[in-house]
Amino acid sequence: MLWTRWLVLLLCWWGAATATTTAPSGQYEQPKQGDSRADPHRQRSPPPVEPLDFGFVPAAVYDTHAYYEPGAIGILFHMVHAFLYVVQPNSFPKDLIVKVIQQNMGGIKFEDLRKPDNVVLLLEGAYYELGFLVCATIGVLFVVLVPVLGMCFCVCRCCENCGGEMHQRQRKNADCRRGFFTATLIATTVFIVLGVLVAYAANHNMSSHIKSTRRFINTNIRDLKTFANNTPAQIEYMTAQYTTAKNKVLSELDNIGPLLGGRIHSQLEKEVVPSLDTALRMTGAMRETKEALENVSSSLQVLQEGTDRLKDSLSTERASLSNTLSDPACTNGAVSPTCNAIRSTLFQLGINADFSKLPDVDYALENVHTVLRTDLSNIIQKGYSSFNDTPRLVKEQTKNIVAALPRVKGMLDKIGSEINGFAKMFPVEPSLANFTVFLNRGQKNIESYYAQIDQIDFYRWIGCVALLCMVVLILSFNILGLLCGTCGYDKQATPTTRGCMSNTGGNLLMAGVGFSFVFAWVLMAIVTTLFVVGGNVEKVLCEPLASRQLFQIIDTPFLVHPAKKNFLPAMLFQNPNIDLTLGSMYRECHDNNGLYHALQLETMFNINSFLNRTVYNKDLAKVFDSVQVDLQDITLLEQAGRDNLINFANAGIGIIDYEAYLAEVNKGITVVDLLTFATDLEGQADQLPRGALENALKGHASSIRQIHRELVVPMEQAMSTMSQSIKQLQKTSSDLPVKVTNILSAIDASEYLISNNASHVVKQETRNYVKSLVGYFKQYTDWVHHSLTAEVAQCKPISNIVDSMEIVACSFIADSVNTFWFGLGLCSILLLPSIIISIKLAKYYRRMDTEDVFEDSSPYSDTLFRFPRASAPPICADC
Repeated sequence: MLWTRWLVLLLCWWGAATATTTAPSGQYEQPKQGDSRADPHRQRSPPPVEPLDFGFVPAAVYDTHAYYEPGAIGILFHMVHAFLYVVQPNSFPKDLIVKVIQQNMGGIKFEDLRKPDNVVLLLEGAYYELGFLVCATIGVLFVVLVPVLGMCFCVCRCCENCGGEMHQRQRKNADCRRGFFTATLIATTVFIVLGVLVAYAANHNMSSHIKSTRRFINTNIRDLKTFANNTPAQIEYMTAQYTTAKNKVLSELDNIGPLLGGRIHSQLEKEVVPSLDTALRMTGAMRETKEALENVSSSLQVLQEGTDRLKDSLSTERASLSNTLSDPACTNGAVSPTCNAIRSTLFQLGINADFSKLPDVDYALENVHTVLRTDLSNIIQKGYSSFNDTPRLVKEQTKNIVAALPRVKGMLDKIGSEINGFAKMFPVEPSLANFTVFLNRGQKNIESYYAQIDQIDFYRWIGCVALLCMVVLILSFNILGLLCGTCGYDKQATPTTRGCMSNTGGNLLMAGVGFSFVFAWVLMAIVTTLFVVGGNVEKVLCEPLASRQLFQIIDTPFLVHPAKKNFLPAMLFQNPNIDLTLGSMYRECHDNNGLYHALQLETMFNINSFLNRTVYNKDLAKVFDSVQVDLQDITLLEQAGRDNLINFANAGIGIIDYEAYLAEVNKGITVVDLLTFATDLEGQADQLPRGALENALKGHASSIRQIHRELVVPMEQAMSTMSQSIKQLQKTSSDLPVKVTNILSAIDASEYLISNNASHVVKQETRNYVKSLVGYFKQYTDWVHHSLTAEVAQCKPISNIVDSMEIVACSFIADSVNTFWFGLGLCSILLLPSIIISIKLAKYYRRMDTEDVFEDSSPYSDTLFRFPRASAPPICADC
């Protein structure tokens, strides 16, 4: 097991390297998880760390495919497995085997077998082996009784008994009996032939697959070499990737101003930017207020001037229309009602809204113009610029960190050099050389036995063929006897006059019987031995190995030694208390995981401790504790801007009489709609007789429409503009001083935050910044741990060795051996009915010495009264 220890040491050197560099006095304690929960209002989760790309660990490609598909012969294997299940249906006796091993760990002595515990175990073992014991007993009886019965049979026939008398009784059903015996012997022969074919197929399968075992050996050894050669390269690749994390940390340290300043800016902008945005929106409100005031002022002037002109025009038109209605034509009885109706509506031609009483907004407009002379937007943009200049301020004030960068770089380089230095100190190359030499030497030793294995397999193949030849010899006598007897049989011939071919067939059948007695017990002895050995190998070794129950026995605590809980860690690490079992190691290797995880090396070499020995150290903590950032130079809003906002709030917008304006705007300009009045006037004129009066009234209607078009329409447009502007001003002036006060308060609060609480934010973001730097190393250690678990030193070759041994021992050898005795046993058992049937059938083919002859007792007697007598056969010169 020396090579296994070298292999384990080779995989563990990385963890050991980090273990030797531990310096408790230089460790920097990580914030505990419970501390972050103590004050959740003060602790903020750090921003996510940028993921690093460490690439892929160079993967090893293994050649062994530990999988076997038997093909067509697998049907025979399943038949044998089914037969063994019938013989032995009990489940695997795991507890029994464990008890036997534990109670007899010091050796088995004959006197110890009489102990009650051992007797109980012996009885339990006998019960488990009951099926094999019964079958083995039957086989032993067969082996013992067949030669004895054969000797007795020979002696009996020599005494002309047991069918030895060369006389055949005449029977009426002789042909039926002969046909039955012939068919039965043919069927028995066919089954014996099938048994021979099954045994020969198993024999040939074993020979062909034993040669292919070399492929498993070569690929497994080649995989072990690949495993040993690739592992150092994989570990070297992981060690080199430390530079990726180190360079990322150094890059961020070099850019500490923009990065840390950006973090501080991001935290402060949550409070600062909204206040500046509100002030900036107020500048837009100022411009909109100025435009609204200008619109109100111009609209008011238009409405006041238009009101005077409209009033004069309507008065003139009303007087003219009154004069027209005073015409004598209106006194006519038919026209008089219409004239009176028109005369009653003349009062509607008047002004409804009076804009002359509305106060002007010149005072507020002048104040707003004064306010806008100061460019508040530019002042606020200066505040934005001053705040956005935070990264530059941080960069200027963290020059000490940049100055300490070479020292930090040297410290990180020292850690990397210690890792690389320890890797060079460890004898990796000699270990690999010794391990490779061990593999090469082992491969040469195994290859040196190939010739002997082939020779032994050849002798085994010859021996199995010789056994089958015994059965084939018996089959030859049976088949030839059947052919000669059947072809030479003559129904007309009497038993004493049968032909030579028929007689030869009978003699061949008897020869087969003789060889059956000679070979049957030998074959059954071999079958019984192979059955007991091969069957138990299948039930006790192969099936538990396939279901991995065998590992459960091996992994039983305190099985190998009463003081050692687990033998595997005790053998590898001299620590039996590690929860490492052969079954768990096999499962991890079968899943192609790393040997670090399969051997649970984290219990001895914890790779996560690498984080405490690299980033968390006192010197690095001092460097970041020295960060001091002063942001008092940041001014968000100058005094001119503050005064500007206050002046705007006091500009007089709030003292405008918006109700008076809205009251007049909501009124109509005239008492009645002039267009409607003109239309009605034309309708009434149409009711009058045609003449001068009708034309005069229509002329007045046209004049009224002209007044509406030239005077009322522009006034309506001015009223609409005034209405929108007044509503906008009313909305803007609503709580304007309160809004300005809130804006100034928010800006004051932001400036106070920057001036007085920036140190807390700086420290908080500095801690987060350090955590982000630590996060890069944490990514590296997590990647190393994952790589060691799943990618580095993938131990698939170890499980392949176990699977290959299972395939060779169970599928190639055990299944073939079991199938061989299954076929040969079928032949041996069927030899018994073959013997009996051949003896019975030979009577019908062999030439008898005497035969039954019937004589008449009187000339008048019926055939029922004829008596047989023995008669010698006629002399035949040809025979």
